[in-house]
Amino acid sequence: MTRDAEGLSIGQVAEATGLSVHALRFFEREELFLRPIPRSGGGQRVYGPADVEWLLLCNRLRDSGMPIAVLKKFAGLVRSGPGNEPERLALLRGHERRVEERIAGLQANLEIIRTKVSVYERHVREGTAAGVWAPTTDPAT
Repeated sequence: MTRDAEGLSIGQVAEATGLSVHALRFFEREELFLRPIPRSGGGQRVYGPADVEWLLLCNRLRDSGMPIAVLKKFAGLVRSGPGNEPERLALLRGHERRVEERIAGLQANLEIIRTKVSVYERHVREGTAAGVWAPTTDPAT
């Protein structure tokens, strides 16, 4: 990521974060940044390294399933400064629990899939796979 004398351009931030220019503008409109994004004399957005770090965290939170509304609330708490850390912590703990629940659900799904893979491997190895869960056609219907 290269910087010019004024900071980072929207294109540079898009490249550094993997977010589209459209998504960056959306983040700004929805007040998801921790500060107002300043503009250059020519009206172009000028980002700083802290903005990129924040966006990378936002990406992780979104990738883990945090809804935009919750992210917006978290950003607002952070933006308002010290004194609301218990609220931030509660928000993050709630999200942590939801992610853990999703992981547990995925683990349960994975165990079922592993069992099915094992059953199919045994049938293929033993030559008994024909007809395993094959749909049947009833000539009477």
